[in-house]
Amino acid sequence: MDERDPLTHAVIGAAIEVHREMGPGLLESVYQLCMEMELKLRGMDCLAQTRVPLVYKGIPLEADDLKMDLFFPDKLVVELKAVEKVLPVHEAQLITYLRLSKTRVGLLINFNVPVIKDGLKRMIL
Repeated sequence: MDERDPLTHAVIGAAIEVHREMGPGLLESVYQLCMEMELKLRGMDCLAQTRVPLVYKGIPLEADDLKMDLFFPDKLVVELKAVEKVLPVHEAQLITYLRLSKTRVGLLINFNVPVIKDGLKRMIL
């Protein structure tokens, strides 16, 4: 992880705290709520469950199932998981969200690991 990026570093710190407090084995929705609360406690504003801007041939589309877990507009997309193993489709999902939201940096955080550092992946477009 690039510690020179203060936002990414701060979000990773929040994820470490959530994992320390809650441990692995819960649903993604629980980690979502915990991350929102932890970021709020740290004075960090982000958008939760933000609809991904989707345009097809210049026509905006409404897609309720395409939502970024945590979004810091123009700065960072955070995709949360609670899975046994991060699959290529999870990485592709984050890359797609980065591309569609025109954001360069993304974090994929899987909470279903014994040590949270093993569940972190930073991606840059």
